[in-house]
Amino acid sequence: MTITKTVNGNEAVLAFEGWLDTQAAPEMRAEVEALGEDITSLVIDFEKLEYISSSGIREVVAAYKKMKGELKVKNASAGIMSIFQATGIDKKITFE
Repeated sequence: MTITKTVNGNEAVLAFEGWLDTQAAPEMRAEVEALGEDITSLVIDFEKLEYISSSGIREVVAAYKKMKGELKVKNASAGIMSIFQATGIDKKITFE
């Protein structure tokens, strides 16, 4: 998996490519934990994400908690979106 981070003022964008699974989840955790206090909004871009496991979903929820709700997920495929809908997470997190 590849994560590309872009910072625009107080907003960070993490773009994912590949699989966000058990092996890649710690990498996402490290990227989110490394965000400075000046970052008040996080966008997670799943345009090139092929697969997400329960470990990946757990990290998205952890990022949501860290950002105190200022988290947006965009470009999730129908398959990945259905996982978030099945778990009810789509009711808490903003999806575009």
